[in-house]
Amino acid sequence: MNDEDYCTIAEAARPPRADGPPYANCVLCREPTEYPESYKGITLCPVCEWQEAQRTACSG
Repeated sequence: MNDEDYCTIAEAARPPRADGPPYANCVLCREPTEYPESYKGITLCPVCEWQEAQRTACSG
């Protein structure tokens, strides 16, 4: 493993972006997400996605 790979996190499978309503609710805050309501799985709104990325980011 080289130093560049140390903090690399594999891109998690993301649901497809919705073209319009209805949107799925965020599993954390229940706000609308950018994902279609028909998607089965975990969906996060942009704010919660960002916060989750911050929590899981490599600290150096």
